[in-house]
Amino acid sequence: MEHIGALPVFVAVVENKGFAAAGRQLGVSKSAISKRISLLEEYLGARLLNRSTRNISLTEAGEQYYARAVDALAAAQEAEKAVSQLQGKPKGRLKLNAPMTFGRLHIAPLIPKFLKLNPEISIDMIMDDRRVDLIDGGFDLAIRGGRLDDSSLIARKIAPCYNVLAASPKYIEKHGAPTVPEDLHQHNCLHYAYFSDHQEWSLEGPEGVIRVETSGNFQVNNGDALAVAVLGGCGIGRLTTFTAGEYLRSGQLVQILPRYKLPVQTMYAVFPERKYLPSKVRAFIEFISEEIGGDVPYWDEGLPQLSRT
Repeated sequence: MEHIGALPVFVAVVENKGFAAAGRQLGVSKSAISKRISLLEEYLGARLLNRSTRNISLTEAGEQYYARAVDALAAAQEAEKAVSQLQGKPKGRLKLNAPMTFGRLHIAPLIPKFLKLNPEISIDMIMDDRRVDLIDGGFDLAIRGGRLDDSSLIARKIAPCYNVLAASPKYIEKHGAPTVPEDLHQHNCLHYAYFSDHQEWSLEGPEGVIRVETSGNFQVNNGDALAVAVLGGCGIGRLTTFTAGEYLRSGQLVQILPRYKLPVQTMYAVFPERKYLPSKVRAFIEFISEEIGGDVPYWDEGLPQLSRT
């Protein structure tokens, strides 16, 4: 086992194609490198390298030993990394992706507190309602809601994401409020473009699930803009409660068809599958889970009874 320490020396010689270059990489003399390789060959009872005045090459035994030496070094580095991630202080650049509205309302306000707790982390936060490729985009982590289709990602549940149909008092005063789902056919329904079923609304009531094909004169790919249109009296919108909660509490919006349940999604923290999770990512996930996680998110507190499962 005392010759295990020769593994990085042997690999450095092979990868640098010589003793001198390996010595420069490792910070030791050429003669020390040569002596270490000779002792290794003596211990193994086999020549690993063919030497000439100009270059070196692997023998058959050397090729076999090199392949396994590389694997052994990689395993050792993974082991060191695993321990350092557990013991090390979170640091480095964290590239984060979040939906526009959720990021603005519920992630961005928490960033100052997180950075104060983790002064050696810097955050690059990209807000976009489109689904981005985490690997291609170089993202460490994303906050996402709804169905997760990419099986290559690891997901951790953060909080439930409830939906509500809402309209402004001004719209209801002028057009009335629907009393059953079928009444929505007679109303101007506003749509969020990135919902996969943005025009077909599913509502569950005493008679089961009812699907209503809705129509209206406004569609937008941003939750904030949709909420503004609903607040302005343009029509009825299907809004997340993390967007509409404050308006429902203040009376600026009124829940429509409150006896019917809308589909419930989940907010997740998702990240690329890795053998060992970087401490900076773990720190952010644990922080967000503590701040906004739970069965009843803080943005739903104090709301009237909503459509929940």
